[in-house]
Amino acid sequence: MKTALLIGIERRSRAALKYDMNEIKNLAGSLNIDVTHTLTQSIKQVSPATKIGKGKLDEAKALHDNHDFDHVIFNEELTNTQIRNIEEVLDTAILDKTLLILEIFARRAKTKEAMLQVEVAQLKYLRPRLSAMRESFSQQQGGIGQRGPGEKKLELDRRKIDKEINTLQKSLDHIVHVRKTNRIKRSNSPIKNVSIVGYTNAGKSTLMNVLLNHADEEFPKHVDIKDRLFETLETSTRRIKFRDKKPFTLTDTIGFISNLPHELVESFKATLEEIKEADLLLHVVDFSHPYYMEQIETTNAVLDELGASDIETIYVFNKIDLIHSVPPPNCTPSIKVSLKNEENIDELINLIHKTLFKDDRTVVFNIPQKDGDIVHMLNEYGEVLDTSYEEDFVKIKARVSKPLRDRLEEYIA
Repeated sequence: MKTALLIGIERRSRAALKYDMNEIKNLAGSLNIDVTHTLTQSIKQVSPATKIGKGKLDEAKALHDNHDFDHVIFNEELTNTQIRNIEEVLDTAILDKTLLILEIFARRAKTKEAMLQVEVAQLKYLRPRLSAMRESFSQQQGGIGQRGPGEKKLELDRRKIDKEINTLQKSLDHIVHVRKTNRIKRSNSPIKNVSIVGYTNAGKSTLMNVLLNHADEEFPKHVDIKDRLFETLETSTRRIKFRDKKPFTLTDTIGFISNLPHELVESFKATLEEIKEADLLLHVVDFSHPYYMEQIETTNAVLDELGASDIETIYVFNKIDLIHSVPPPNCTPSIKVSLKNEENIDELINLIHKTLFKDDRTVVFNIPQKDGDIVHMLNEYGEVLDTSYEEDFVKIKARVSKPLRDRLEEYIA
């Protein structure tokens, strides 16, 4: 395992910096980098040349001379000039939080779309830092940044990198078009959609699998789960139906993190657009995390940037097997669950249905015998309460959504 010195810049408070430093240690650990030493500095105005002050940089050099770190990591983004100047003093590879996140995304990407999105984001990040990063990457000998663009593309000049970005973007645009077409088809369907959102590693995919376990399906198709950051980079959608309840689609989405790189938000916008189409959001929160409120705020900030902040949301406070506390009053409606023990899952399912279908109304339909497809539609997308057969038509009493009522208006008794 490689070693690193982590340098943190305190801008708000000691508690906020501690949270940020712990998060970066976890990010580094995901890349098999062990943060063995830390330095912090409280500054109001950072140095344009070296980010931190000369005294703190000298302190970092003394530490590096004694321990020979493989990396020096900063908790904030660095400019081209800052990277070059710091490397001249420390003579080792310099990383920042953004580059760590980009590297984790590169290693987690499995589908063609995710790989393209990550590569575009990496190139956009590296382009303005090209001259400074060459030395940093050459020192790493196959380390961070060698996936995606890697050393080969770093040798290209900026003009060629722009051409590469355009080529990748065209391939990505085609996939985006297909995704958009599928989304339009789904929006025309009377079935509603629920999206699971939250901080990375809060339990989103676990929630999806637990709900699938409780669904009226003999062999539900689960999503892969691993206890690590950014395991899910592409959305997964499943149709789900519970006994005696109406079906809906459930979508698992990418986890968020504080200061998620702008390049990633832009590149993954097509994937994140899925969230905007949801009728309901399930915001999963790791209730046992000491900084869960900061994680809630980060997730809500990204939702706001995506234009999804107005979608009705249920806060799902997970891991009550580890903590007994009261959810904050500004996070409502909410429910406390233990996904590990599947505690309060039935209550969550009832809350989802109550919220998702609150605008449903009970209506009586008279459907001609020849229109069997309409009968099937009501059984598929409505909650049928009573069915009787007359001489020329089928009389169905059902609770249905407004879109379905509008669609079947001619059959309403």
